[in-house]
Amino acid sequence: MNNCGPSIESSALVDVPAAERSVASLLSALGANLDDEALQQTPRRVVAAYRELLVPQDFEATTFPNSEGYDELVLVRAIPFRSLCAHHLLPFTGLAHVAYLPGDRILGLSKLARVVEFCSRGFQVQERVTWQIAEWLEKNVEPVGVGVVIDAQHSCMAVRGVRAVGSWTTTTAMRGVLRQDPERRREFLSAIEADRSRAVGVAC
Repeated sequence: MNNCGPSIESSALVDVPAAERSVASLLSALGANLDDEALQQTPRRVVAAYRELLVPQDFEATTFPNSEGYDELVLVRAIPFRSLCAHHLLPFTGLAHVAYLPGDRILGLSKLARVVEFCSRGFQVQERVTWQIAEWLEKNVEPVGVGVVIDAQHSCMAVRGVRAVGSWTTTTAMRGVLRQDPERRREFLSAIEADRSRAVGVAC
């Protein structure tokens, strides 16, 4: 049912004692004094934090017959999410805007946020999260069209390297009518523009 393919599919796959030992070894190799009281519980806390970021919570995709033949956009805007950069193991966070044009079935509204949460877990890159959300909807709901826009800020850009604090990265995935019909695409992008502008303004 869930085919986003997060890199860690179950908490049972996380070897907590081994992970804690590895974090302790890393800290020691970086010159940290593990006898320091402030660091004594750090390996446990780090592993707990990574498990939270990496392991998705499974869910049932509740769909219903589209008995009324609803043929307009179903859109959930500004879904907050967090994920873990596969390249630097630093978090990236932002907002996902997800829409679909129903076919024969409609999806419970809360499940759009669940899909975002599910696909964002794991060692990820923003482009793949965006693609996977669209792929999940296309395979599980079989809509006429899908649109996904993600705006995110990446710690790996803000705290190291270029140190581009306040910069946003946008990725999109359009399927079906939302890819093929310019008017439908504009409708979707216009509907989320105020949320996107507000988020950037607040962050800045």
